[in-house]
Amino acid sequence: MEFKGTADYVADKDLMIAVNAAIRLERPLLVKGEPGTGKTELARQVATALGLEMLEWNVKSTTKAQQGLYEYDAVSRLRDSQLGDARVNDVKNYIRQGKLWQAFTAEKKCVLLIDEIDKADIEFPNDLLQELDRMEFHVYETGETVTARIRPIVIITSNNEKELPDAFLRRCFFHYIRFPDAETLEKIVEVHYPGIKKTLLSNALTQFYEIRETPGLKKKPSTSEALDWIRLLVAEDVDPADLRGEAKNALPRLHGALLKNEQDVHLFERLAFMARRER
Repeated sequence: MEFKGTADYVADKDLMIAVNAAIRLERPLLVKGEPGTGKTELARQVATALGLEMLEWNVKSTTKAQQGLYEYDAVSRLRDSQLGDARVNDVKNYIRQGKLWQAFTAEKKCVLLIDEIDKADIEFPNDLLQELDRMEFHVYETGETVTARIRPIVIITSNNEKELPDAFLRRCFFHYIRFPDAETLEKIVEVHYPGIKKTLLSNALTQFYEIRETPGLKKKPSTSEALDWIRLLVAEDVDPADLRGEAKNALPRLHGALLKNEQDVHLFERLAFMARRER
């Protein structure tokens, strides 16, 4: 079982090595990188490439580790007992399986994505240490132990909003997805928009990287934002010469796809004003 990328996802050699190393070690793969660099999509593409089912656990600020294992609906059981429902005699009727339980009991190997783990409380990763390490957990309400039949491929993503505990990091194989260089980003764009004009793509990427490298930019545009912007340029049938002729510090056309806060818009407006004064 080896990941070699897919036709829809441009994975560099280091990323493929990381995925395959995690599979061989049977360790969770912790993937970090800027938002929009394809961390979540990686899990989907690994599942597609290997022909496996994917289970996705989207972590939020209010998510607790227990929810990934199971949840016991005591309120429904109390209500049913008051109504004389016979279901109350079996506590299993009130146990809702979480994504880890589903992955552990899957009949075939699967890919489990734990997406944006750094959104949750700092104790969240620690609460999953034993479950991810031993691939089992205890259900206190029923007294049973759920053990993974077939160890799933676990991919965990993080946007680096919080530092993760050392004990958790020790149990993972780590990979940082660097922002793609111009050559790689060109391949990514061509995967999404085959047949795009070479001159338009070249001029658009030149302007895109100039925007990313602008000093004082609060939020640099990501890969996904570059794809949105280029899609709009294609839809508007923008002349590549117009892009090449735009001033380096001018407010880019269709900038709403690239600049996502007023501070960065004002920055380019000031730069454009200063550039006009210097002419």
